[in-house]
Amino acid sequence: MTRPTIATVVGARPQFIKAGPVSRAFKDAGITEILIHTGQHFDAGMSDVFFEQMGLAEPDHHLGISGGGHGDMTGRMLIALEPVLEEEQPDGLLIYGDTNSTLAGALVAAKLNIPVFHVEAGLRSFRRSQPEEINRRVADHLSALLFCPTPQATHNLAAEGVSRGVMLVGDVMYDAALAAAERPEGADIVPRLGLMPGDYEVATVHRAENTDDDGQLAKVIDFLKARPGQVVLPLHPRTRAALARAGLTLDGITVTDPLGYLEMTHLVKDSSGVLTDSGGLQKEAYFHRVPCITLRDETEWVETVDAGWNRLWQAPETDAPRREITDYGDGNAAGRIAQAAAAYLDEGS
Repeated sequence: MTRPTIATVVGARPQFIKAGPVSRAFKDAGITEILIHTGQHFDAGMSDVFFEQMGLAEPDHHLGISGGGHGDMTGRMLIALEPVLEEEQPDGLLIYGDTNSTLAGALVAAKLNIPVFHVEAGLRSFRRSQPEEINRRVADHLSALLFCPTPQATHNLAAEGVSRGVMLVGDVMYDAALAAAERPEGADIVPRLGLMPGDYEVATVHRAENTDDDGQLAKVIDFLKARPGQVVLPLHPRTRAALARAGLTLDGITVTDPLGYLEMTHLVKDSSGVLTDSGGLQKEAYFHRVPCITLRDETEWVETVDAGWNRLWQAPETDAPRREITDYGDGNAAGRIAQAAAAYLDEGS
């Protein structure tokens, strides 16, 4: 019997993290994976180290596409992906999350009649001015299997009339976080930065809504500088360039280069709080039971707010008791994804 083949499109750091447990689950399920790296995150600190730490094989195809506006980047990805998929002829195509790589993969596969499997389907910020919102909505409506991380995600899809192929599997980021917390690699990051556990906060800033507008970026940086304790900021290349353009400094903030996943896991786990505009880091903070402030006006991860672990930066502080969140599953989302994808392809063969 021929092993089913799935092409996986990744391009950004959060996708490399999610791909780790899923790629291992594919191997266990007898699925051959073709890994395609668009190059959206090309910096070694944002790409190579994650492949190494997550145990990912070298990409079968590296498209080398980064930079430019959203339309330009997505268009170049479409042009580059099409001949790769025509050559490989995979049985299905897997995409993660809400990046330009996600959108390009979904569009090309749909036009080539390759079934699309979307991990982290159904998330909504309900803010159409946000590029990620457009990417995730289009990807969902082109997908044959929609792997939802939370019950809220399935409700969002139902409200849009999407029910076929929808599966609640849990969150693959939870799979990855549980495994990373048990590994000793990277644990020296806290003393290496001269920090004391529980005596600092971790910040990340990279979203276009915060970095493309100089005034908005200034507000975010002022907020970080006004925090009462030490703030550690692993600096994204996009943010570094935006700060230089805006003439802003990071005086009083401890700045590092981008960190690998294992280092970041230990840095967050031992912190007193997280300040971020990242979607994934909001959840990772909860996974390690660290409170979070989201540097945005909305969040897709409403469970973290409802349970008292997260709040939006301009929302008032509350003393609401924190509670456990069961929505993210039991740490075996990747296994469910692999089994469901294998069953789908077996039925169609």
